[in-house]
Amino acid sequence: MSDIQKIFTPSQPLEPGARYGILSGFEPGTRTLEAGFRIAPPFKPLPVDIAFEKDVAVTLRDGVTIHVDLFRPAGAERVPVIVAWSPYGKGQGTSASVMGIFGMVGLDNGVVSGLAKFEGPDPAYWCAQGYAICNPDIRGVVDSEGDSVVWDRQEGRDCYDLIEWLGVQDWCTGKVAMSGTSYLAVSQWFTAAEQPPHLAAINPWEGVSDVYRDLVMRGGMPDTGFAGQLQNNSYWGKGRREDILAEAERHPLMNELWENKIPQFEKIDVPAYVVASYSNTLHTAGTFRAWRRMASEDKWLRVHNSQEWPDYYDAANTEDLRRFFDRFLKGEDNGWEQTPRVRYSLLDLQGGDRVNVPADRFPPADVTSVKYYLDGLSRGMATVAPTVGATADYAVGADPDLVSFVTRFAQETVLVGYPKAHLWVEAEGADDMDLFLLVQKLDAYGTPLQAFTVPNHNARVHDITEHGASILRYKGADGRLRVSMRHLDEQLSTEDVPAHSFDRVEKLSPGEIVDVEIGLLPVGLTFRPGEQLRLVVSSRSLLGTMMPGNRAYTTPHGGRHIVHTGGDRASYLQLPVKPA
Repeated sequence: MSDIQKIFTPSQPLEPGARYGILSGFEPGTRTLEAGFRIAPPFKPLPVDIAFEKDVAVTLRDGVTIHVDLFRPAGAERVPVIVAWSPYGKGQGTSASVMGIFGMVGLDNGVVSGLAKFEGPDPAYWCAQGYAICNPDIRGVVDSEGDSVVWDRQEGRDCYDLIEWLGVQDWCTGKVAMSGTSYLAVSQWFTAAEQPPHLAAINPWEGVSDVYRDLVMRGGMPDTGFAGQLQNNSYWGKGRREDILAEAERHPLMNELWENKIPQFEKIDVPAYVVASYSNTLHTAGTFRAWRRMASEDKWLRVHNSQEWPDYYDAANTEDLRRFFDRFLKGEDNGWEQTPRVRYSLLDLQGGDRVNVPADRFPPADVTSVKYYLDGLSRGMATVAPTVGATADYAVGADPDLVSFVTRFAQETVLVGYPKAHLWVEAEGADDMDLFLLVQKLDAYGTPLQAFTVPNHNARVHDITEHGASILRYKGADGRLRVSMRHLDEQLSTEDVPAHSFDRVEKLSPGEIVDVEIGLLPVGLTFRPGEQLRLVVSSRSLLGTMMPGNRAYTTPHGGRHIVHTGGDRASYLQLPVKPA
């Protein structure tokens, strides 16, 4: 990697505890799990006999040996195989930590067999449908050799080697796929870009696609709370693990290290069934980015209205995925191609969501970008720019430490696509500013509307989502930008989706007023006549942390933030409006 080196620290050894599942011990060998077998009481029994090969050694191109667990239908039949690539231990499905996550979101542990990797496909279902499942302990994890890396092209090369090994096993048809959410989705972008010949299809179900922009430096800010959780709690093994927090501190600007953590989307050409949501502040931007940029001609997008884990293990969605895999791994002529290329959801936030709305593209072809101009005097927004210039401002750390602008819709209005803000801003008493934006839906009386994305609606989930755990409760579309990092990447930016280069720092001079473009997460929102939309601008994250227990980000920049509106500095919010 030339002169930009990764930073490694010793991994934590995997010891019995909350992250240790029943099958975590190293026990190479093959046995048959008979129909009716149950790994533990909370989990569902197996519907068919499964051949279980544990801790099979696979050697990668650089000589490193990893270990995989294989589950396949018992008997001599040759079957396709689905890979679940992540650092989460291949025996972790029965661990207290995974069972606790299911409990937190309100999923019954009985929907899976306990043999699935966390966030991965369940062997109980897939073996009964004539597929094998491969659960690897990846490089550096548990008993596998080497040093762990975090979301990197190295993982794509490693998984390429595993796929090519699987494709020539005597029990395999030669067709290999990948499936899973979060980490298991991210690894698919990297692997598919390496173009392993035996890879027949991928199913990325929500995941980042740019470690710098999505994980460690979103908006150019070192908001590393979740990155720390991922790094410190996921790579258990005998070697070393990559320290992306140290790397972000040493390399705060985009460089070769971070470029290496962006998949080569233009090389992803396999059939892909991509699943996204509007509400996952970690995954949403990255999933839509990868969907837009991947080269696959056979690609389908489904945008759901919940959280990825309940959505992934929903029986109807699993059946939908099986039809996709049956088409591209088994060659069945099952009419999958008639599936709309895009199926999106429209959130109502009052119980009237619409799902699986068909379209040929996202945003749908009839969507128009409409500018809503901010007015610092009235604090309203309108489609005509104010002729008179005005300002709205707040002091960092004050109460309130935000300004907002509201518009009321006179008729039914539907938003589908990518919002963005174009703001003229000034920092008084500081040379930089961290800006956080939120677009909220308000009812006709001005009350902000929210919705839980998970089945659990009890008092505890209210508590943890009050100021954080944003992936569990949808409060609106957010965006953020450190103003000194405002330089746009002209190649990556589009009219609807601004992308910043993050390769330079442009501090503000006293009295300097600059314009910034800030992308917000995509939306699908419906407004009835009289309902309202509010844009909030603040110096702090209005949604809080992504997960419970993460460290909250606080800006190092003080002073007063001034938003200029109207006249020759007509700040606006651009919204994707679809005819009602």
